[in-house]
Amino acid sequence: MMRSQILSAVLLALLAWAAAMPPALAQQVPLQDKPFAEHKIVLQLSDGDARKQALVLSVANNLLKAYDPDKVAIEIVAFGPGIDLLFTGSERRKQVESLIAQGVRFDICLNTVDTIERETGKRPEFIPAATPVQVGVGQILFLAENGYTVVRP
Repeated sequence: MMRSQILSAVLLALLAWAAAMPPALAQQVPLQDKPFAEHKIVLQLSDGDARKQALVLSVANNLLKAYDPDKVAIEIVAFGPGIDLLFTGSERRKQVESLIAQGVRFDICLNTVDTIERETGKRPEFIPAATPVQVGVGQILFLAENGYTVVRP
């Protein structure tokens, strides 16, 4: 009887400790190293529609043209159907890689990747330059809490 009470107390303490820890803290990727950025924008991409994906890429391009690339931090977070843009076979792969070369960061939600793997039995391959994040919406929240303006084109 005493042993089960001690075990219950230990389990309760562990649960309380786990609940007090910020769950997404270890899952976030570091902020971009853009010390001169005057503007910080996160573009949400949660739509598989080709026109909306093209719009997100266009917005990122326009921001790079409007501001010096060193003066703007742009992060595109793809989750749900939006991750299609970051698959290795994407029609827009060259555009994505061009934006990455100009300092735009593309985050891909691993929860979505895991769901696709669970449903299809095959893990989708995505562009190696994409930054994996565990929770796409969590990444957006993290960026918003760190001064990024959230835009959903």
